[in-house]
Amino acid sequence: IEAGLGWITKFTKEFTNSEALEDQKRRGPERKLIAFELDDRGIPRQGYDIVDNNGKVIGNVTSGTQSPSLGKGIGMGYVPPVFTSVGSKINIQVRKKAIPATVVKLPFYKG
Repeated sequence: IEAGLGWITKFTKEFTNSEALEDQKRRGPERKLIAFELDDRGIPRQGYDIVDNNGKVIGNVTSGTQSPSLGKGIGMGYVPPVFTSVGSKINIQVRKKAIPATVVKLPFYKG
């Protein structure tokens, strides 16, 4: 549900953790998976913190790398729903520096 795959999750039969997932789908997830591009130089990596403009940790990077086709750092991570709109501004904590990033729609590259 958090990864945006609720559309393929059918609750017509019982399965492991189905009650909790159905409840989460009904209430809405506490966090959602987003894709982002760094606005400045840097490479996001798994485990890095995602922070708001005040430096408060709001999530974490699940995967990230330098995109050769886009020429910038890209990644994915989980954040509260308020930060999931395309165009939202977040920051990725790379070492001791918060690098600005923008939430984007997948796929990263359309070739």
